[in-house]
Amino acid sequence: MNMKKTAFKTLALIFTVLTLLGSLYVLLQRGQVSPGYAVIPMLFAILFIQLSHSVPW
Repeated sequence: MNMKKTAFKTLALIFTVLTLLGSLYVLLQRGQVSPGYAVIPMLFAILFIQLSHSVPW
């Protein structure tokens, strides 16, 4: 597998986990904190997922 593709997939996985942790934090705080804790990492996850799909084998 291409080194770039592996790096993009790893970063996508990291940011997806951060998204889940951010959403858990928002839920545990009963919505009193900014939902950006979950939204911003997901934007980066989507970006890296798209980049991993655009890199040729």
